[in-house]
Amino acid sequence: MNDERSFMPALPESLIDELKKLDAFDEAAFRAAHEQSAITSVRLHPRKQSDVFQTQQQVPWCIEGRYLEERPVFTLDPLFHAGAYYVQEASSMFLDYLVRQICPDRDGLRVLDLCAAPGGKSTLLASMLGEDALLISNEVIRTRVPVLEENVVRWGFTNNWVTSNDPKDFGKLQGYFDLIVVDAPCSGSGLFRKDPMSLKEWSPANVALCSQRQQRILADVWPALKEDGILIYATCSYSPQEDEAIFDWLAVHFEVSGIETVVPEEWGIVRTQSDKGLTGYRFFPDKADGEGFFIAALRKKEAKPTITSSKFKSQHDKRIAEQSAYLLGEGSFIVSALREEFVALNSRHETDFQLLQKHLYLRKAGVLLGSPAGRDWLPAHEVALSLDRAADLPVVHVTKEQALRFLKKEDMGLNLREKGWMIIACEGLGLGWIKSLGNRINNYLPKHWRIRMDISGD
Repeated sequence: MNDERSFMPALPESLIDELKKLDAFDEAAFRAAHEQSAITSVRLHPRKQSDVFQTQQQVPWCIEGRYLEERPVFTLDPLFHAGAYYVQEASSMFLDYLVRQICPDRDGLRVLDLCAAPGGKSTLLASMLGEDALLISNEVIRTRVPVLEENVVRWGFTNNWVTSNDPKDFGKLQGYFDLIVVDAPCSGSGLFRKDPMSLKEWSPANVALCSQRQQRILADVWPALKEDGILIYATCSYSPQEDEAIFDWLAVHFEVSGIETVVPEEWGIVRTQSDKGLTGYRFFPDKADGEGFFIAALRKKEAKPTITSSKFKSQHDKRIAEQSAYLLGEGSFIVSALREEFVALNSRHETDFQLLQKHLYLRKAGVLLGSPAGRDWLPAHEVALSLDRAADLPVVHVTKEQALRFLKKEDMGLNLREKGWMIIACEGLGLGWIKSLGNRINNYLPKHWRIRMDISGD
């Protein structure tokens, strides 16, 4: 799975000296691993059935994870755009194993992915939560929100919403979340093989700065975690100052208890303990098949008041719900306005919708349905990729070449006799909408979703 690199800048000696203090660190093997290329891995969608990558080697700690022998051009694969899989680093998929072990009953949970862009951990969490659970994917950096939203839309779960708020904004939601995942901004030493720029930017001063930022983020969001709720903290840093030391800082300032689980020894994952006895899991590329990563979980033991929802008037729009009902499959939905368009939500989440609107900027909630256009309905792009779309919507099945032309907003060479709105699908998976007018076809793929890469193969 690895190919030798032609050149790798020297690893920072100050980092090596720091890691020498760790019992499991093997300097020679660690240096040798960084002379190899990063491993390419993907995670398959559990419900968008496809044959893509099914026969590739499975990531041992994630049933949907797959290692690839080589890195294809994902932009030129329509199945990537349809959400058949997500390109994710293998080590970070350990979140799947950890959550399944410590949260065996996941239906009905309120979950926050605090630092969610570009969406790897959010799409992973969405795949394992029950439909009555609610997942909030947040990204504070506004320029990173669009790619997060696109990946959430591709994955197609109605109960995965997107927000763009500072961590302190969540502190107002006292005791609201059962599980909070914080994949914290870090110095990035675990990505040296994957991103050489992170090596050039690494410094002990940046490690110290990141450590302070991580403490602030956790302190700000801590009130939003309920009593006995679980915090999962992760970084792509090797530095203990950003890993075990952060958990010890939490133990000093808050009431917590550690959580650990059994991890098969053959996976090569290093079990660590902080000075205060809290357990974490560390990935070294010379021991586990993945990049550098740290993850740990703990339980909040503080008894604090929990936010409650006041009585509210339902925002369900019956007229719009009737007009757009043909878009959705079976299920209990409410339809409500979100800015200038309408969204469908699991009816069990109406209370959450009302509450979160008061405290957060909701970028995306439920599945965007679109908007009325006179007697017609202008369907939103999201419906074409949604798991909750109606099974009997008109679909045009196209070849890979035609799908790529659709994604480039070029002529697909279709000759359709039928008129009306139709979903373009490749290998049975929706990509977006067209409207057939008889003498021409209008492509309704959003402009910012259009691929700009040459598809000729030359």
